[in-house]
Amino acid sequence: MPEGDTIFRTARALGRALVGRPITGFRSNYPLITRFHDDTPLTGQQVDRVESRGKWVLIYFSGGGILVTHMLMSGSWHIYRIGEPWQQPGRNMSIVLENSVCQAVGFRVPLAQMHTVQTLARDRRIPQPAGDVLNPDFDAEATSKRMLACAHEEIGDVLLHQEVLAGVGNVFKSEVCFVTGINPFCKVADLSREQVSTLIATSKKLVASNVLEDSGDTIVTYRGQHRRTTHQSSPGESLWVYSRNGDPCRRCGDRIRRRIQGPDARVTFWCEQCQPMPDGRDIDG
Repeated sequence: MPEGDTIFRTARALGRALVGRPITGFRSNYPLITRFHDDTPLTGQQVDRVESRGKWVLIYFSGGGILVTHMLMSGSWHIYRIGEPWQQPGRNMSIVLENSVCQAVGFRVPLAQMHTVQTLARDRRIPQPAGDVLNPDFDAEATSKRMLACAHEEIGDVLLHQEVLAGVGNVFKSEVCFVTGINPFCKVADLSREQVSTLIATSKKLVASNVLEDSGDTIVTYRGQHRRTTHQSSPGESLWVYSRNGDPCRRCGDRIRRRIQGPDARVTFWCEQCQPMPDGRDIDG
C-alpha cells in the first residue's frame, strides 16, 4: 500500500496536468463510472482541483462529480503527453482522462467510484481533511482523541488506521515509532498523552518532509523516490529501521528486529534497545 507522501505527490502531479483544462476524452472499465459519464458527461467539463486524503486521490469536476480512487498495492496513476506511449499494456488500463495536453491514465486501479459532495461526506472509508497529516486543515488535537480511544490496540496498528490518522503507511509507521523511541507493540493505553502528541507531530513532520518536489510546474509522472527519515543523503542510509532486519541500529549498534504485526500481517521493524517495552515487559507480555 502506498504511503501518504506518494499519494500526495500523485495528486500534485495530476493537478498540474488536469486542473483548469476541459476534459476532451474519458473512458473506464468500471461500469458504474461509465454509467455516471453516460448520464453526466465528463467530457467538456473542467477539473477544478485534485487532492489527496490519506491513501485516496480525489479529482473534482466542474459539474459537481468527484472521481475517487484508491491504489491499494497494485494501482498507479501515470501522466503522458498526447501521443506518448504508455509504460503499461492497455489491458491494465482502468481509467483515462484526456485533455488537449496530456492523458492521465489509472492502471490497475482496484477502487474507483464517482461521488458528489454529499455522498463523499457520508463515505466513512475516506478520511476527512482534518485527519490527514498532509492537509492544511489537519487537527492534531482531534487526532489525539481518536488515537487515545484505541486504548487496547498496539500503537503500530493504530498508526495505520486511516480513520484515526490518514497518511502514515507501513514504512513511516516503523520510522515514526523509532524516532519517538516508542515500541510499536505497546498498547496505546501504555502511552502518555504527551507521547501520543509526539507520535502525531512526528508523523506529520516525517511524511511532510518527503513530499518536496523538484519538478516545478512541469507535468510529470511520479516515478518514485527514496524516502528519507534520517539526515543522510545516501539512499542506503536514508531510513532508521525499515527493511533493515539484522542490521546494526544507527543509534546504538544493536540489531534491528522484524516481526509481523496486526490483523493485516504488516511487517514491523524496530530496535529493542532504543524502543523498550513499558516497564521492561516482553512484547508478548
